[in-house]
Amino acid sequence: MVSLGTWFRYIAHKLEYSATISWKVWEMQNYKRGQITDRELGDAVWKNLFQGKLTYLHWNKGAEMAPSIGDQGGTLLVRKLPAADPRRVFVGDVVVLKDPDNPDNYLVRRLAAVEGYEMLSTDEKDDPFVLEKDECWVLADNEALKPKEANDSRKFGPVSMTDIVGRVIYCLRTAVDHGPVQNRQVTQTDHFSMRKDSPVLEVELDVDEMAKNHKS
Repeated sequence: MVSLGTWFRYIAHKLEYSATISWKVWEMQNYKRGQITDRELGDAVWKNLFQGKLTYLHWNKGAEMAPSIGDQGGTLLVRKLPAADPRRVFVGDVVVLKDPDNPDNYLVRRLAAVEGYEMLSTDEKDDPFVLEKDECWVLADNEALKPKEANDSRKFGPVSMTDIVGRVIYCLRTAVDHGPVQNRQVTQTDHFSMRKDSPVLEVELDVDEMAKNHKS
């Protein structure tokens, strides 16, 4: 049973998400009186707050993220991110992002570096470089794969932070093999993203629903 404190933290996350999404809509509309009113903006916040969810299910196939997500892929519970910025997504997080080579497709990779990081290559012919503003570097977890097979930043280079749409918080590999995804483990005691996601996970996780949508 979800505790009262967890519900309060969950509602705070929903309010933040709703406000951010509504503000983005407001900006896209260039907010002119007559285009979108204050009341319509407020209604959008409340609709997201009470009717929307902070997560969605995503099927990931392939061995690129093994062992985190299993060789045959898995059904993932993904937390929506209204904006991918340093306050909401962190180095070490497993994220869902738009495929740079196919905008209609999505990849699951681990965020390895963000703006300001100096990138060094194992190939002496490659010069080091620094990730620019809003750029990030994503990697597959499967160390047995070659860069081209892994289909990550070693192949397609830096990607925009705006291409990140969510953080993976739970993975169902099979009906009996499932659990939280390890995000942003800087030290053995640092699981910042997992702590931020814990109330969302407690309220919205439905393993039975994940199993029904699982593709074996």
